Amino acid sequence: MKAKQLVMHPLYTEKIANLQDTLNKYAFRVARNANKIEIKKAVEAKFEVKVKSVRTMTVNGKVRQQMTKAGRFEGKRPTWKKAIVTLESGHKLELFGNA
Repeated sequence: MKAKQLVMHPLYTEKIANLQDTLNKYAFRVARNANKIEIKKAVEAKFEVKVKSVRTMTVNGKVRQQMTKAGRFEGKRPTWKKAIVTLESGHKLELFGNA
């Protein structure tokens, strides 16, 4: 699998922004079948940085309900995988400019 397909896009929340500033950690949404070694190689190739470690987690999709005239409609968002990547000291990513 190519690096472009493996690492889909970066995630940016308040919690992740705090991790970036203090611990040099970045979060990405990745392919569900990707493992830590593949994610490490993909991030190093795509952003030209040195990765220290990778932590992954699977985020379960939420069940959503909606009431309509015909009754209750229930659906589910897809399950996805998140990777938190720690970079070596001295390496930084400028993903969002001055966000």
